[in-house]
Amino acid sequence: MSSSIYQLQNGSRSLAFDVPRIMGVLNCTPDSFFAGSRSESTKTAVEAGRRMLAAGADLLDVGGQSSRPGAIEVGAEEEWQRIEGAIKGLLDAIPEALISVDTFHHEVALKALESGAFMVNDIYGGSRDAAMAQVIAQFNAPYAIMHMQGTPATMQERPAYDNITAEVLHWLQDRMSRLRAQGVQQFAVDVGFGFGKTAAHNFQLLSDLDQFHTLEAPLLVGVSRKSMIYKTLNGQPETALNGTTALHAWALERGAHLLRVHDVAEAQEVVTLHRALRAEQ
Repeated sequence: MSSSIYQLQNGSRSLAFDVPRIMGVLNCTPDSFFAGSRSESTKTAVEAGRRMLAAGADLLDVGGQSSRPGAIEVGAEEEWQRIEGAIKGLLDAIPEALISVDTFHHEVALKALESGAFMVNDIYGGSRDAAMAQVIAQFNAPYAIMHMQGTPATMQERPAYDNITAEVLHWLQDRMSRLRAQGVQQFAVDVGFGFGKTAAHNFQLLSDLDQFHTLEAPLLVGVSRKSMIYKTLNGQPETALNGTTALHAWALERGAHLLRVHDVAEAQEVVTLHRALRAEQ
């Protein structure tokens, strides 16, 4: 397990991973897979974000585009219209809040960073929009890159790998190298649970998560209420909190630095208990 203490920086603002951190999911969409996470107005989004920050979220991941399997993509203009009020409303209310914008459109990333967002979280890892790297480099912003096989519309049709862990690791290494050549300096890395993977692929990646410390970047884990949990347990996203908690604990045990979650208070309890466990060892 990595012993490095990573730190992401944007101007005078920073996020150090001396302890595991919590990223609260704030979906400004009508069609995200977990209905309980949707905020369809600026008012409800700002209220939800403030609740998550009060519950212990270290940053909020604000998104205006559903990436669930089969999701219909929206353009940059509509995506920005969905999230603009939430970002500005949260930063007006809590100027010190750290906001991540979940987007693969460089236009949205640019407007969000100009509005005070701390970082960008891109499910395509910069491979979809060639102008994204230039925007990230311009602001020297932290950039979370994720592995996905296919697109949200097609990714779960027939995901296939010869060696899931090796292939995802190689892809992330390659993307980081290409992005560094374009001026991107700060990364978080996400293996992409549920994005072009079967349940068996997902559990193999979770089992092998400690292998990704060779990337020398914070490991972002997004398993919250996903199908690898609720389908394995014959449930639904609404019944997947207990399973999510279990997977969060196993991810932390393998060195996860950042948990992307729908349920902040419960995730914070996992972090607190894991830290207590580690203190006794």
